[in-house]
Amino acid sequence: MTAQQLKNSILQMAVQGKLVPQDPNDEPASVLLERIKAEKEALIKSGKIKKSKKSSEIFRGASRTLPYAFCEQIGKEIRDISDEIPFEIPDSWEWCRIDTIFQHNTGKALNSSKSQGIKMQYITISNLYWNKFKLDKLKEMSFTENEVEKYTVTKGDLLVCEGGDIGRSAIWNYDYPMRIQNHIHRIRPYLQINIYFFYYIFYFYKNAGLIGGKGIGIQGLSTNALGSLFIPLPPLAEQKRIVAKIEELLPFIEKYEQAETKLTALNKSFPEMLRKSILQEAVQGKLVPQNPDDEPASVLLEHIRSEKQELIKQGKIKKSKHESIIVTRDKIPYEIINGKERCIADEVPFEIPESWEWCRLTELSSVITKGSSPKWQGITYVDEKNGILFITSENIGKEKLLMNKAKYVEKKFNDMHSTSILKFGDILTNIVGASIGRTAIYNLNSENSNINQAVCIIRLINLDFRMYIIKFLNSPIAFQMMTNNSVDSARANLSLSSVSNFLIPLPPLAEQKRIVEKIEELMTFCEKLK
Repeated sequence: MTAQQLKNSILQMAVQGKLVPQDPNDEPASVLLERIKAEKEALIKSGKIKKSKKSSEIFRGASRTLPYAFCEQIGKEIRDISDEIPFEIPDSWEWCRIDTIFQHNTGKALNSSKSQGIKMQYITISNLYWNKFKLDKLKEMSFTENEVEKYTVTKGDLLVCEGGDIGRSAIWNYDYPMRIQNHIHRIRPYLQINIYFFYYIFYFYKNAGLIGGKGIGIQGLSTNALGSLFIPLPPLAEQKRIVAKIEELLPFIEKYEQAETKLTALNKSFPEMLRKSILQEAVQGKLVPQNPDDEPASVLLEHIRSEKQELIKQGKIKKSKHESIIVTRDKIPYEIINGKERCIADEVPFEIPESWEWCRLTELSSVITKGSSPKWQGITYVDEKNGILFITSENIGKEKLLMNKAKYVEKKFNDMHSTSILKFGDILTNIVGASIGRTAIYNLNSENSNINQAVCIIRLINLDFRMYIIKFLNSPIAFQMMTNNSVDSARANLSLSSVSNFLIPLPPLAEQKRIVEKIEELMTFCEKLK
């Protein structure tokens, strides 16, 4: 049960007479009702209010020897209302309509053409919330002397939204008066009763769908609809006991709600937290055990360097001016660039197993580049038949392409930007905007696709370790690298040199495969937790 359900349940018991025991010594509600009617008649006689043509009297049929459980008399007409009564109440309680026990009216409608009177502050439904008001942004309009009397609320008045969140209510508990706008009802009892009990009725009715929703109640809350709303009337003494019990229980409900909120937040965040933890453990060499029979990562790096040198000889790629080799001596990493050696211990975020190696992403890649904007070259977007697929940051999801919003540009874009034409197996990473770091594999058959300036291509020397690199780039440490190296201008962006310099903890190839398999196994479990 949620906190809201618990609160609804308590209030349901309250308005049905089940929250506190009835006391046979209490003056019954019928007597209270007669006093209210007498006070109402006195106000009518004095000319302070007008007599209603539809004054209602509700009584139990059994008391008048009628076959109906509940009857209502309006004028001389008596009709069966048994089917309209929403729930049972104790014998000492009475059913009545709002009109019977409350004066009520809406506030003044805003009319710029009517500016007579004095400028005064007023509240609208935007100021009225459940059991509270927000009064920091009050508006003003003109009120005449007669309007001030009619549209002013005083301490103890119950205010109810006529529009917006229909039925939303609060009690005006301020020592100063306030005016109301026409989408708020002012409800004021003819005789002193416990107004908080009736606030809780509105709260329960709203959540039970009896106001502004489907059910036995009403769909809207016009003046007539409000006045005709059925409400239970307990003895006055019991009203006080009910409110006291509710207020005793509310702090416990609030604590329950706080705990529920924390638990809900934890349940919502836990799968993602677990996912990040799994990836972090994976790239630190803690997810699967090392196998001494695995060919070490140092040998894998030598193979990669050899393949890269061959591509350079063939003229397929250019030799880097800053070729990096990282070596470890006495567990301290050093980087050698152009014969110069420097310690990079402060750059290395964690220790890795002895069979692993640190390297730069550029060492594993033949290409690290980005695309361009079509608009800069006067290239236009076209339909699929007349163009090439154009990948943007919107198409890069977590480890997968999102092609529900595919775009296409003129084919001549490829002639102008041949270096960013995609190949199967390319890793694509967003390097601009809020989605920086989101990474996916280009796994489409099309060899003519291109990318825009917000997407970076990482083309690995060897596709055998592609999946491990994807997992690494989606890990918390990689995201931290990207965040730390991004430049926050109008839009955060990550330079190609920063991407190239990412430090990669490289496991043996056999261990990479075990890591990827274990990650995918555990991620399936994480998905089930959502």
